[in-house]
Amino acid sequence: MEYFVENNLSGLKREDFQKEIAGKKTDLFILKNKCGNEVALTNYGGALLSIMVPDKNGKHANVVQGHDSIDHVVNSHEPFLSTLIGRYGNRIAGGKFNLDGKEYQLAVNNGPNHLHGGPTGYHARVWDAEQTDAQTVVMNYLSADGEEGFPGNLQMTVTFTFTDENELIIDYKGTTDKKTIVNMTHHGFFSLSGLANPTATVDNNIVTINADWYTPVDEVSIPTGEIAPVEGTPMDFRTPHTVGSRIDEKFQQLIYGVGYDHCYVLNKKEPGELTFAAKCVEPISGRVMEVYTTEPGVQVYTANWHNGFEGAHGATFPARSAICFEAQHFPDTPNKGHFPSVVLNPGETYTQRTIYKFGVEK
Repeated sequence: MEYFVENNLSGLKREDFQKEIAGKKTDLFILKNKCGNEVALTNYGGALLSIMVPDKNGKHANVVQGHDSIDHVVNSHEPFLSTLIGRYGNRIAGGKFNLDGKEYQLAVNNGPNHLHGGPTGYHARVWDAEQTDAQTVVMNYLSADGEEGFPGNLQMTVTFTFTDENELIIDYKGTTDKKTIVNMTHHGFFSLSGLANPTATVDNNIVTINADWYTPVDEVSIPTGEIAPVEGTPMDFRTPHTVGSRIDEKFQQLIYGVGYDHCYVLNKKEPGELTFAAKCVEPISGRVMEVYTTEPGVQVYTANWHNGFEGAHGATFPARSAICFEAQHFPDTPNKGHFPSVVLNPGETYTQRTIYKFGVEK
């Protein structure tokens, strides 16, 4: 059955996304719900291209940063722009880790560290994809033993579902034939005001994060190993604050990150339970996004390194024009024995569910 929406709200054309890369075909997928809202994505890196949701006046806009052709996705100034991230999201110190006494060396692609699965990580792979109904697309990828330096053949399935409650649900499932490490995430860059030229900063976004603690980092953004209280610091979003109200404070963590780029330790009663992680409100449009996840952490990143590069339909993305809520395990976990484990053994199944739910506050 054919579910493609030809005249989609985002104005994307299917032929602009159909290409053969490394012997696999890329395509454009449109998920449309009963409210008439849409999510567009491609199976190259599982990149989100648009999330078309209304503001308080019913006017639709794209609230996720993306591109309008496969060539632009592949050659993006920001290779991780709203893509799937794997096999390991975030940073690993020196690109090294030990597993059962063996040292593994990964690509060093972020200062002295490994970042986001390496230059040819899951963001740069063509996933096998099938749209199973008007609101669901299932993507599969087999990451070979040794790919980007990681051990084990890892079979990963990611299912994107756009519900009638305006929830974008991302479900992950992975199995391996050899002991390995897995830390999946999706790196959506959200601009709730809507994409524009230039896209507005997120300074006015009112953010709440359900976390009493976070993982402070050193000058190269590797966690020190400390789990520190947010209390009394500009990292505290337990009550709503605008992003811009404290982002430029002379607080060492914000200086290191050039803004927010930190993993929050989510408040949970049980490991792996699906709980509220964060909320973001854009007060002018009235758009709201809530984040729920089974993961222990969420990396909050305010697009500090964006430089005004061009995205879909001539939109431009300056510094701090987006906010990311990357649900994940903590950075550098393989080198921090007291962080929740990211080891996956043969016979076990890696799972994660993360939900981005969109609405309006009148």
